[in-house]
Amino acid sequence: MAPSSGRSPEDVRREIQGEREHLAQAMESLRSGLSDATNVAGKLRARLPVAAAGALGIGFFLAGGIGATMRLLARRSRER
Repeated sequence: MAPSSGRSPEDVRREIQGEREHLAQAMESLRSGLSDATNVAGKLRARLPVAAAGALGIGFFLAGGIGATMRLLARRSRER
């Protein structure tokens, strides 16, 4: 048998119930924090013009827009 800790079964049950409530509160806090951290739509909505301009610039760059624009300008200057 395990040695007695001097606590009654009711004390142990009460302590376990208190721990369960504490864990439930901690889980709720984590869930709300996680939903705030993963709310990409809300964060993007606040900065939509900046995000759209950045996406346009990155797309232009990845599509070779800088090189194509420079070639176009160089060709126009040679034609004059």
